[in-house]
Amino acid sequence: MTKKEIVKTISEEIGLTQLKTKEIVQKTFDAIVETLVEERRIELRNFGVFEVKQRAARKARNPRTGAKVNVPEKFVVTFKPGKEMEERVRELERQAAARAAAAAPPAPYVENHSHGSSGMEPQPPSATHSPTPSYGGHPTG
Repeated sequence: MTKKEIVKTISEEIGLTQLKTKEIVQKTFDAIVETLVEERRIELRNFGVFEVKQRAARKARNPRTGAKVNVPEKFVVTFKPGKEMEERVRELERQAAARAAAAAPPAPYVENHSHGSSGMEPQPPSATHSPTPSYGGHPTG
């Protein structure tokens, strides 16, 4: 999503012109950046925390040439999502896992003559009979 799309969505929801909404959105972003520069941290409840951190100098490698490169220390902006955002993103994970489980073919049935088995239980595709029983006992019983 772009800033223009954010402005359009907000404008439609609250009934302001896109021009006025764009000004408000831009002022919000400017305030966030200004606070980060001056105070190095801004906490937006139920959204997250932006923080300026200093990354130490390090040695790296140019992926094209393989040559070693010294990377100087620098300031970077980090973001830690708030609880509400984390929970909503986790819900995406749960939905994706549920869709994957629903779309996955059932596990193949492999005859299994192990102790106490019905013989028709789902087994992973790599399941094979081992000469040594899985309970760790002697192969002859």
